Amino acid sequence: MIYEGPELAQNAANYSALSPVSILKRVERVHPELPAQIHGRIQRNWGEVAERCKRLASALAQRGIGKGDTVALIAPNIPEALECALAVPMLGAVLNANNTRLDASTIAYILNHGNAGVLLVDTEFSELAAEAVTQSGRDLLVIDIEDSEGLGGKKIGALTYDALLAEGNPNFTYSLPDNEWDALALNYTSGTTGRPKGVVYSHRGAWTNAVNNVITWEMPHHPVYLWTLPLFHCNGWCFPLDHHYARWNSCVSACAASQRDLQRLR
Repeated sequence: MIYEGPELAQNAANYSALSPVSILKRVERVHPELPAQIHGRIQRNWGEVAERCKRLASALAQRGIGKGDTVALIAPNIPEALECALAVPMLGAVLNANNTRLDASTIAYILNHGNAGVLLVDTEFSELAAEAVTQSGRDLLVIDIEDSEGLGGKKIGALTYDALLAEGNPNFTYSLPDNEWDALALNYTSGTTGRPKGVVYSHRGAWTNAVNNVITWEMPHHPVYLWTLPLFHCNGWCFPLDHHYARWNSCVSACAASQRDLQRLR
């Protein structure tokens, strides 16, 4: 048949795996100067965020994290959480963002069930995280995130997030997944009817959901998004992945509502 010739075979010229990883790569190339993060005194453009993501991916890779490994996160919507959502998939690893309102025993169960190898935790939740790690019995690499707009807390990890980034290569080379069906994120229910149930997002699923958000919400060019929907809730409905995709040739600034902001609103 004419449709089975070698000229119609899948190749780099006619096929690319659908993945949010490709979106960051493009926005870094096309719109590096546009604002990407606004968080208190922190303001970064997409060039800076992309470099930080590559540093994070590189540093995790140097510590043995790769395809299929689970990287757990306990943090509110802060710049570091967004960077985890973008950097972890660069390695083919899987991000497990945990509900910060769960108790330690439930998080311990999730860490074990999801086979986490790394835990990044905002020091605001260090007491919760420390108890969860102890109950899990896992030998985890714990990374402390010190949020400049957060409420503070005790450091419990082997090193800080900033120190980890300093180990990374800003020119780290990454690629799309071999299979767009590969896992990108692991989310869990809150366990209201028994143990939490895990739900896996694929690269393809996250990409198509992000595009659907852009189309459905009719995002204009370069919108600013007040990021209040938690990353741990259904992966933020993939809105963290929309930030650099709105209208295909532009990006979105992510404004994180800090704990201090929320306290002022109360």
